[in-house]
Amino acid sequence: MLALIAVVFLAWLVFGYFSYGRWVAKQFDLDDSNETPASKINDGEDYVPTRPFYLFGQHFSAISAAGPIAGPILACQMFGWLPCLIWIALGVVLIGAVHDFASLASSVRHEAKSIAEIAREKLGTGAGRAMMAFIWIALVYVIVAFTDITAGTFVTGDDALKDATGFNPGGAVAFASIAYLGLSIVLGLVEKYLKPPLWLSTIVFVPAVFSLAWLGTVYSNVFVLGHLGWSVIILLYCIAASLVPVWFLLQPRGYLGGFVLYTALALGVIGIFFGGYEIAQPAFITFDAGGLTGTLFPFLFVTIACGACSGFHGLVCSGTTSKQIACESHTRPVGYGAMLAEGFVAFIALVTIMIVAQGATQGISPGVVYGNGIGSFLTVIIGEQYLPFAITFGAMAFSTFVFDTLDVCMRLGRYIVQELVGVPGRLGSVAGTLITVAVPFAIIFLAKAGSWREFWTLFGASNQLLAALTLLSITAWLYQARKRIAFTLIPMLFVLVITLWALGALVVGNFSASAGIDAKFINGVASLALIGLAVYLVITALVKVRTGGSKLGVQST
Repeated sequence: MLALIAVVFLAWLVFGYFSYGRWVAKQFDLDDSNETPASKINDGEDYVPTRPFYLFGQHFSAISAAGPIAGPILACQMFGWLPCLIWIALGVVLIGAVHDFASLASSVRHEAKSIAEIAREKLGTGAGRAMMAFIWIALVYVIVAFTDITAGTFVTGDDALKDATGFNPGGAVAFASIAYLGLSIVLGLVEKYLKPPLWLSTIVFVPAVFSLAWLGTVYSNVFVLGHLGWSVIILLYCIAASLVPVWFLLQPRGYLGGFVLYTALALGVIGIFFGGYEIAQPAFITFDAGGLTGTLFPFLFVTIACGACSGFHGLVCSGTTSKQIACESHTRPVGYGAMLAEGFVAFIALVTIMIVAQGATQGISPGVVYGNGIGSFLTVIIGEQYLPFAITFGAMAFSTFVFDTLDVCMRLGRYIVQELVGVPGRLGSVAGTLITVAVPFAIIFLAKAGSWREFWTLFGASNQLLAALTLLSITAWLYQARKRIAFTLIPMLFVLVITLWALGALVVGNFSASAGIDAKFINGVASLALIGLAVYLVITALVKVRTGGSKLGVQST
């Protein structure tokens, strides 16, 4: 049964790319004779023409973080695996991949400007500033939630692995993750100054990544800190990572992280087809799991978040990836293709909980569920006696995905602040980074460890609402250009309604449950602000279209 589901899901993704994806790409008239911003500016820092295979790995690892892993696992615990599977399958092909590709193509056609900058250019200064505020709030929630998750993986682990030898699961993951970042820097320096063939760098550095999981098991007690200590260090790392050139860390880290993702996917396939695992979770549990966010409509969709559709991907597409596109035709494999790959990441994450009995997942975090699942799949190859190494690798993969997105978020937040205040150069970069990190620092110090759950649903809702607003801009352009709009209009309306519904429920629920200025009150204020900003942007776009104002979205060729 599990293998059959996997075959059908993979076939659907292949159909999506070669059939529907090709048709969608035709609507944007891609032309490789157009010079891309990366080729035109090519400053060696942010604008760097990059080979599509290398860029795919970087982009894939940047968008595939905790969202497509934690979201499906949490949703399965609440509602069962079948509703999750249906939404991931339909959402990734018909909505998420369309959004990612269109965001990337739009930014490339607009000198690699961000979504916020494009909104300001096409909808006016007020709308542009509203979009920037919306995006910035969403990024803050990503940084807070993912920092807390990552710190947790470095502190805790599977208690079953702790033995008399003093093995520390969390410390093993911390050592492997830190070594991974150091290895990425070495690769960046090698690529920049020695310029070896890509295949040579690959066969040297990729195996080294996997050896880090083994080193983590050997030196599991080298890096042992508390939750707050790791949170501070992670945020300090994000500050530094957002200020260095992309070739120094972002590109090589993304490239290596892509292979970690590929391996996790391959292990998932091996586990599904050769591990002999059976589905142990119920297909459907309930329409209402109770609590503030327990109803299937609308919270299934915003809980799964990035596994089906993610506005954050549009920020990556227009913030970093568009600055590295060498030819317009590369936007489909990098934009549409990477999102389909992320859909498969979400499917594998869903499988890691589908094979565990329902009662056995109570109180276990998504990171542990995923790490144990990937580790179990790996033991199909290397044997049960290497379970500590296998689970360390699975947990390292999870933290690696989160790390990749954390510093990308910080860099994107820096870009947005720079665009908003109009301060270019190094001074603007530093100021933008410090302003962006200030709020996460404050929340990390005020909130208790593990508070990411209180922010997760709001992150998911704001994330998908951002996707709806991006699709709104693209739909407006298509309408102005007298092109087909149904393939963006219908998904936009669905996501818009679902996310506004979810945010409205969060406003009421959080304010009702708050006891003063606490996390719930902050969530309620943020939800209300996001609703107001979104409504303003929707009205502004409708007025522009109705009055025949300046063209919106992607420029015609």
